[in-house]
Amino acid sequence: MRAGTGVVALAVTADMPMFELSIACEIFGTDRRDLADPWYELRLCAAEPGRTRTQNGFVLHTPYDLEALAAAGTVVVPALPADAVLSGAPVDPRLLRALREAHANGARIVSLCTGAFVLAAAGLLDGRRATTHWMYADVLGARHPRVRVDPAVLYVDEGDVLTSAGRSAGIDLCLHLVRTDLGAEVANQVARRMVVPAHRPGGQAQYIEAPVPRSGDDGLAPVLQRAIEHMDQQLTVAQMACWAGVSARTLVRRFHDATGTTPLRWLHAQRLARARHLLEATDLPVERISRLCGMGTAGNLRHHFTRAVGVTPMEYRRAFHGRSPLAGSSVSSARSCR
Repeated sequence: MRAGTGVVALAVTADMPMFELSIACEIFGTDRRDLADPWYELRLCAAEPGRTRTQNGFVLHTPYDLEALAAAGTVVVPALPADAVLSGAPVDPRLLRALREAHANGARIVSLCTGAFVLAAAGLLDGRRATTHWMYADVLGARHPRVRVDPAVLYVDEGDVLTSAGRSAGIDLCLHLVRTDLGAEVANQVARRMVVPAHRPGGQAQYIEAPVPRSGDDGLAPVLQRAIEHMDQQLTVAQMACWAGVSARTLVRRFHDATGTTPLRWLHAQRLARARHLLEATDLPVERISRLCGMGTAGNLRHHFTRAVGVTPMEYRRAFHGRSPLAGSSVSSARSCR
């Protein structure tokens, strides 16, 4: 184990979500000296030591104050409540000072999910690549423009500062820390006991909802619907402009106003969205899915799918496939687009 990483200080704040807290407690707070001796020592820290109430009525015993962060080798900041993130509520300045001091003392600073907003407020992410839950990535980037936000990955390791994506991605990052400190075999054993993958392929892009039109204003709704219904065909901007009864240039302008993107980029996103749905809801072979989506060959679908989602179509199917009763209707709907 790297010197100083044995003590993990968990910064607990009022109304903090329990899920990310429990991840850190499970991985670092469970005694696993049968795997590695010594194991981590977990310390729960709060601005007001004693009892700290978290979400859903849980009360934690937090015997350490924030000064204990400076003595830890690793400091973990779990998620913030969603309303605090969206409202831009200020972070307790005592926590920000404690994080800066711990970092200056050489501690490894880690955030889980929206805990990245705390690290950003402390200035620890300035000029760095970082991630957070994909639903709040744009907010983090807008509020802290000096942070290079990457919404597509499960976690980012910048050495002394690490950030994880949303929710269960905190497990991936914490297992990465164990792997870094104690080796792959120990991390694999921990993952096996938790009944989770030791390493997940791809990033959180595979969980991000596909972009949809913001509106159907300016008479574009019928064009968008027709494009979706004919997705298995090779469509051009000129053809879509003809459907709308406007020039190609006018269509591009109206399209950007309505969807925030170009016609072909929007269509490409819809093709990938259909591929994801068919992979989840049907047993169709990838070659057939590629044709129904207008992607041509399985190789072409595999190239674009992997580039956008971070995993291959077959890896995605293994992760998300379910025998939905709607599978048959989705196929017949796709077949009717002719």
